[in-house]
Amino acid sequence: MTSNSSPDQNLIPLSAGRSGPDADGPMRLGLLAGGGDFPIRFTRSAQAAGHFVFGLGVTGMASDELADVCDDFRFAPLARVGKAIRLFKRAGVQRIVMAGKIDKTVIFHPFRWIRHMPDWRTVHMWFRYASNNKKDDTLLMAVIREFARDDLHFDSALTYCPELLVKHGFLTRKRPTSLQWKDIQFGWELAREMGRLDVGQTVVVNDTAVIAVEAIEGTDQCIRRAGNLCRRGGFTVVKVAKPQQDMRFDVPTVGIDTIKTMHESGGRVLAIESDMTILLQPNDVTRLADKFGISVVAVNTEEIAMRSAA
Repeated sequence: MTSNSSPDQNLIPLSAGRSGPDADGPMRLGLLAGGGDFPIRFTRSAQAAGHFVFGLGVTGMASDELADVCDDFRFAPLARVGKAIRLFKRAGVQRIVMAGKIDKTVIFHPFRWIRHMPDWRTVHMWFRYASNNKKDDTLLMAVIREFARDDLHFDSALTYCPELLVKHGFLTRKRPTSLQWKDIQFGWELAREMGRLDVGQTVVVNDTAVIAVEAIEGTDQCIRRAGNLCRRGGFTVVKVAKPQQDMRFDVPTVGIDTIKTMHESGGRVLAIESDMTILLQPNDVTRLADKFGISVVAVNTEEIAMRSAA
């Protein structure tokens, strides 16, 4: 594995080219936005390419900053799929993307049906497409299928901002030790299996023991839980894409909040999957990780197999 001389060199284009109508020139794009910086980064990249972005933020999750960034912007409650469809159709969007974190724990709150007051399209979507299970892929594919009934179709946001995918290599000055590499290899296979089962994308390991596995709570809470369980710290966080990863949604994402949470919890190594992980604020991630003495490395399946065979 080679080191990258500059944080900006950690970014690479998506291997596949653009698909769909955007190849014909500027379009009216719809953005279904959750929390975090990803929706903002997508919007700026799409606008730089000449596209008009109509943003629809999930109430209580999407950033207020999107109202200033998007060409047009509205908020809509999580359980109002019918309203979202009407707003996108009224805006005349040609394609839609999902970007940002959706807090799925809200679907397990008490009195959730009363609290969120779902409209009929949401109820239809829930019982037609998500009655068998409530896995991440099931829920997000249910949204895509319900929108498709109105001829509204989703692209991967990375079609418009491929530079956000992280490149293979070391992102920090500090490198994993031989024992930490052993934990990376051990955690990699476990994380891939958790992804195959659509449980989560992150596994936290220390001395080839599993400390925590990500589920519905998300990566940061998984890391904090590991910190509470492994008081001595020094653990390794491994985050990978699902073997069946649909690049339209739920793509693994890390940023400065990940590094801050690791530092606060005692994590020492972050291993992510190259070409399949979104890296937000790469310069800040590298600077902060170097400051805290955290190793950040982007690896792939081929390298893991090679190291395991050595």
